[in-house]
Amino acid sequence: MDKKEILEFLNTNRTSHLATMEDGAPRVRAIGIVKADEDGILFQTWRSKDVGKQLEQNPDVEFCFNNYEQRVQLRVRGKVEPVEDTAMKEKFLEQRPNFQKLVDEGQELVLYSLKNGLAHVWTFQKNFEPKTFVSL
Repeated sequence: MDKKEILEFLNTNRTSHLATMEDGAPRVRAIGIVKADEDGILFQTWRSKDVGKQLEQNPDVEFCFNNYEQRVQLRVRGKVEPVEDTAMKEKFLEQRPNFQKLVDEGQELVLYSLKNGLAHVWTFQKNFEPKTFVSL
């Protein structure tokens, strides 16, 4: 897959597993992305959650996206950074109004972006081939 095809795959298969680190040990959880485009992979969490604290301590992550029917796994690694864009947060909350209640209760929404990630596509047919990476 080239970069364009990878971004299409990510936007079609928005649920991934995100790996972070905490006290030298990996932590993995399912997480949905907002979008993937030329600006990076955008996702949301809450500052008070463990994942938010882990990202503040160590911005190195890896996403693992899957399409089980196609038997394709796509991993993207890199460093995330918080997105300090009030208009983007407001737009996000408009698109997901159920999250507004949490903000009103005092939870701090955080958007993160992974820019310049390295993507690796795995398929069963290429299972034992050397890894190749595509810059996003």
